[in-house]
Amino acid sequence: MKGKKNKDQLAVFCKLFHDYHAKLHRYAFTIVKDKELAGDVIQSIFISLWENRNSLLAETHIVGYLYKSAYTRSLNALRDNVLRKEKLTELSQRVERTSNDVKEGLAANELSLRIRQIIDELPPQCRVVFVKSRMEDKRYAEIASELNISIKTVEAQIGKALKIFREKLQDYR
Repeated sequence: MKGKKNKDQLAVFCKLFHDYHAKLHRYAFTIVKDKELAGDVIQSIFISLWENRNSLLAETHIVGYLYKSAYTRSLNALRDNVLRKEKLTELSQRVERTSNDVKEGLAANELSLRIRQIIDELPPQCRVVFVKSRMEDKRYAEIASELNISIKTVEAQIGKALKIFREKLQDYR
């Protein structure tokens, strides 16, 4: 008896599929405006119909169920597409920001290394004066007093260091 019921269900399912697949696809397409998405919607309806065939195929209003399912699932598919696009856009923006941050970080690290290298290449007195001024935040008068040199010498050494920096860092402008 069970074999006959399965054959009957298969026959009803096949007839519904044959009679309504194309019609439902056109209906779903009018909602989602995408043939592939409409196909996915209708496929999911028929999969669900087959999985729930024991209760659904016995319904007298199965055609109404199919169209209502097509309508509801089409709207859900549209909503899911919008959400997916929003998430992809957000993810793309996040990746771009991260990429820019990494690039800026790498550029800053590269510049920092280059500055340290230039400081190391400065003439000895120029390097000492520059480090005390720019790295230790000391005033020219303090530097002059510590090194027992004139303020004019401090100014000249800072000017010399800045000139060297401008020349060696012109690629970073």
